[in-house]
Amino acid sequence: MYDYAKFMAELERKNPAQPEFIQAAGEIIASVIDCVNKNPLYLKNRILDRITEPDRVIEFKVEWEDDEHNIQVNRGYRVQFNNAIGPYKGGLRFHSSVTLGTLKFLGFEQIFKNSLTTLPMGGGKGGSDFSPKGKSDAEIMRFCRSFMTELQKYIGPDTDVPAGDVGVGGREIGFMYGQYKRLRDENTGVLTGKGIGWGGSLIRAEATGYGALYYAEELLKDFGDTIEGKRISISGYGNVAWGAAMKATEMGAKVVTISGSKGYVLDEDGVNTKDKWDYMLMMRATNSGDLRGYAEEFGAKFFPLERPWNVSTDIAMPCAYQNELNREDAEALIRNGVKYVIETSNMGCTPDAVEAFKRAHIPFAPSKAANAGGVAVSGLEMSQNAQHYSWSAEEVDRKLRSIMSSIHASCVREGREADGSVDYIKGANIAGFKKVADAMCQEGF
Repeated sequence: MYDYAKFMAELERKNPAQPEFIQAAGEIIASVIDCVNKNPLYLKNRILDRITEPDRVIEFKVEWEDDEHNIQVNRGYRVQFNNAIGPYKGGLRFHSSVTLGTLKFLGFEQIFKNSLTTLPMGGGKGGSDFSPKGKSDAEIMRFCRSFMTELQKYIGPDTDVPAGDVGVGGREIGFMYGQYKRLRDENTGVLTGKGIGWGGSLIRAEATGYGALYYAEELLKDFGDTIEGKRISISGYGNVAWGAAMKATEMGAKVVTISGSKGYVLDEDGVNTKDKWDYMLMMRATNSGDLRGYAEEFGAKFFPLERPWNVSTDIAMPCAYQNELNREDAEALIRNGVKYVIETSNMGCTPDAVEAFKRAHIPFAPSKAANAGGVAVSGLEMSQNAQHYSWSAEEVDRKLRSIMSSIHASCVREGREADGSVDYIKGANIAGFKKVADAMCQEGF
């Protein structure tokens, strides 16, 4: 039998100075430990010990030359966490804050998120402490080529299929894919998030934001409610926030905030026109984090060095970064009457923020369920690549909506409490865990 406190103490001892990973593991294990202790097969196969240990961690040096002909050195990683149900699948993050602990947290979460999609994908994550911010296209290309020169030894369409994440968009995917083809002399679906003209899927860029709204739509139905007419606060301004703003508008809601590293914008008219969405894309390309220009151009208010959680809204959707919404933010949202929280960034809320929402009986959708739309469409891109065929945007969107509805149903099934309420966090964790654990038992060790 597993004892939660002893298990977590040993996990922390083996993974020092990795707080994000310990946080993610602790949340999932707290949800599933009773399920594990009641299943003799899970106990016999030591599933918790095995599932919290990556299959392998690859760490490598990335040397590249800047525009002044100076040699620069960064560190690259790929954490291949678990492939029980399919090839490793998860994004690459290029950001100065990247550490092994960050990537282990993301890779661990990815196992269960991918499992929830119903698609055959394992969990992994990778990246580098290189930041594209302030770099020229030529510098980014040289870095990406050097990064892929090493990474290509460990990936493949049936082995490990990386995608984009923070700091890795279509430009970076293109540079890496080009280098992979030069080195391997093959044109395969080894990366997702590719350009439409060379193997990419329609609505991939929008997918995480779209999927979060589809999940929210299903969750609100549980309370006899709808998205239409709701006032929504969103953080971030990149692809996730952009997709969420577009889909929320289409569904009849009004997004009133977006944010960057320099502060947030309050747009009472709504982030609801093509010009505003195009501005977000321009900001994503420059990655400056400063939204003052948006406020000036569209007559909105800019609040420097503040976060958007003091604004009165019906739905809060953190869309930027892990642990971006803390207890004080949660309490501000609760005071201002928030009705639902849809965690759209990976582990976007701190544990004490989640507890505050629980105490206030605010329905909370965890990120591994709510933001699975991105990896779901990545999985659909893999399917299209395997068939050498492209689906229409309508077909991809239909499949995405079906996947998100299925994820919600799994969360309700596994998260239903004795009093009839639903713990969506518990439901997502157990549903994602069971599929992987069963596969591990059936495959042996």
